[in-house]
Amino acid sequence: MLFNSYEFIFAFLPATLAVFYFCGQRSRDLALGWLVLASLFFYAWWRPINVLIIAPSIVVNYLLARALLRLAAQPARVAAARWTLFAGIAFNVCFLGYFKYINFLGTVAHDLTGRDFALVEVVLPLGISFITFQKIAFLIDVYGRRVESFTFRGYALFVLFFPQLIAGPIVHYREMMPQFEKATCRFDGEGLAVGVTMFVFGLFKKVVLADSIASYVTPLYDAAAGGSQVTLIPAWIAAVGFTLQIYFDFSGYTDMALGIARCFGVRLPANFDSPLKATSIIDFWLRWHMTLTRFLTAYLYNPLVLSLTRRRMTKGRPALTGRATTPGAFFALLAAPTLLTMFISGLWHGAGYLFLAWGVLHGVYLCINHAWRIYGPRARQGKPERRRWGSAFVLTFVSVATAMVLFRSTNGTAAKEILEGMFGLNGVGLPAALVERLGALAGKLHLTAANDMSLTDFVLALSWVISLLAAALLLPNTLQILERFTPALTTARATAAQSAWLRRVLSWSPSFSWAIALGLLAVAAVIRIGGQSEFLYWQF
Repeated sequence: MLFNSYEFIFAFLPATLAVFYFCGQRSRDLALGWLVLASLFFYAWWRPINVLIIAPSIVVNYLLARALLRLAAQPARVAAARWTLFAGIAFNVCFLGYFKYINFLGTVAHDLTGRDFALVEVVLPLGISFITFQKIAFLIDVYGRRVESFTFRGYALFVLFFPQLIAGPIVHYREMMPQFEKATCRFDGEGLAVGVTMFVFGLFKKVVLADSIASYVTPLYDAAAGGSQVTLIPAWIAAVGFTLQIYFDFSGYTDMALGIARCFGVRLPANFDSPLKATSIIDFWLRWHMTLTRFLTAYLYNPLVLSLTRRRMTKGRPALTGRATTPGAFFALLAAPTLLTMFISGLWHGAGYLFLAWGVLHGVYLCINHAWRIYGPRARQGKPERRRWGSAFVLTFVSVATAMVLFRSTNGTAAKEILEGMFGLNGVGLPAALVERLGALAGKLHLTAANDMSLTDFVLALSWVISLLAAALLLPNTLQILERFTPALTTARATAAQSAWLRRVLSWSPSFSWAIALGLLAVAAVIRIGGQSEFLYWQF
């Protein structure tokens, strides 16, 4: 069951909320128990076998966590606790690896050896990547004594809470359970109003904005995958269009998740904070899929860098020392861990070479960004700062959009054709009807007729790209619109590309005018449900 479905909006969510509030008037434990059952039903709706697949993993992780809780409390059994943690991480990695990567491994083996391997028909459980990361984080937190007590119901609620079940945000037990323990589980008018507002914003972003531009982006990638050349402007429409599509798709889903959770009296961590306004790749990853960045930084990158730093210092080698950092220290302690972390990020996103290439490319971006910060010239104060902001923004956005071509392409041919088109290697073609209208001017500009898109599709696609880009860059995001009511656990940041006046004007309040505006957005979104739709993260 997806959030952008009639079943969810008009049946499951209202019924779940009504029973939750009813149970909450009698017993908080009863209300939370109902939430676990409703989450199981939500997860099983599309394919009941999902529950049978994921349930054993949940039970095994619970038993491992109980064992870790006992062992971690006994200093004499530190080694046993460490091995139990390693076993838990290995179990989760293998569990994820089988369902998501077994056929990809067969493809890699074929490419390396030339032998054919039988592909296994595997049922991929919904949201398995998100669930697996949360369980790994839970085991590590229990081992580190950051979680000192838990019950099976609390653990099951943490893992299965349906707003964040399919596509995040990736949450921590220690930030969720205190909220459930304090929740009244009763009707809260303000919380419901804020939650419904966030849900409507997210639904509109997903089904009206993301799905609309997808109808123009998808044919370009499909044509490129078949070997058709894509010329300059359509190639940039494909690259920038998909960047906008995935942003409004995934951030829209996150808004819906945060809004639904708020209806139950729970705040989830923010996952998007206007990432397309970033002025560096480092800043981009602090704003894009923020909970994934947090997980990879806390549980992979930081421990790895700390371990490598200790080893280097033990051997008397220099560590990271600002501008005095040696090239060897930079590569060993910053570049290598960054590349490994982003390689794993790419692998986590999907089982395919292009996902790996996307992750490694972002790793290279980050290394260059860190190198510039360490070795590059110091920023000067004054008017040139604004010019530097503009060039930094453009460079960051172009880099992100270029990498997104790898993320979206279904094969290497598609990526090759789109990237060649972006660099002008396939010519600067325009729809034949437009070239005819330009007449002699087309010849002077060396424009040729191309079959990438019809004139109508070309104009509409370009209009969508310009409109969505303006919305993403100029308008405040959902967290900023609702910031007075603390919609998430983390707050949004202001950016230089944002009008303070517009942010004040669009500040949400429970008013009649906002009710009318939200009603219009909701009607537009509900009408759009059932049309052509791509949910990009539904099986991550």
